[in-house]
Amino acid sequence: MARKDRRSSGSPGKKGKPYKQRGKSGERKRRDNFAERPAPSYSPAQLKAVEDLLSGIGTPEPTPFVPDDFQTEALAAIETEDVLVTAPTGSGKTWIAREEIRRLLEQKKRAWYTTPLKALTNSKYMEFSNEFGAGNVGILTGDRKENSRAPLIVGTTEIYRNQVFDALRGGEMIDTDFLILDEAHYLADDYRGHVWEESIILTPPRVRILLLSATIGNAGEFAAWIRETRGTKVRVIDRAGDRPVELRAAFLAPNLQLFPLFGKDGKFNRQIEQFRRKSRGYR
Repeated sequence: MARKDRRSSGSPGKKGKPYKQRGKSGERKRRDNFAERPAPSYSPAQLKAVEDLLSGIGTPEPTPFVPDDFQTEALAAIETEDVLVTAPTGSGKTWIAREEIRRLLEQKKRAWYTTPLKALTNSKYMEFSNEFGAGNVGILTGDRKENSRAPLIVGTTEIYRNQVFDALRGGEMIDTDFLILDEAHYLADDYRGHVWEESIILTPPRVRILLLSATIGNAGEFAAWIRETRGTKVRVIDRAGDRPVELRAAFLAPNLQLFPLFGKDGKFNRQIEQFRRKSRGYR
């Protein structure tokens, strides 16, 4: 006879009393307490630091788009070569892929866009569906399979690798003309890197590959390996420099005060330590 799990909702505890359940009233009480908290107060120095932290945030004025030199160079090179683009996040790597996809769709050709993350795959699927029309874009992940015969497929790299394997086992070739490997630095991942390696090795040379990454430090070595493995020309396009979209880090204290995580000297903001000391007695 199976034992009843006394931890289940409403089941009796050791003294025959039901366990307490967290209800909506408790959630409302916490929200009310949060709303009733007084507005945080700042010293003049703290206020200036917060103003500097938040300055410039907002939607910029629209201006005509002009591609950077590294974007146009990559777009020209991908016509005949594999291309490895390493550029900071926010610099416009996806624009290169999008413009080449546009050209291929106009020619009735096919493309695959792979990412290592389901969330990123879903995001790109929505982005490309809005750009090229839902009928032209499909998605393949472990959770979703929609419009799998579309000319543009967005999927996780594992799914692409599996499709290459399936095609080879059937004596066929993968049905695509172009492969984009987003976050290509995953090749160095201890647990999943073999998926990117196998995808590159098994993709036929007729299929051009565009590799995108913000964090490849040995791009030349990486490209040499691709060149030797696939027997293709590989162009490395390194857009060095700072991020075009600045990152700013901040700490939101329990009393709702906002603190820059780092001072102007680039060092940790010591004002935040007061909240760490106060929280040591809590678990």
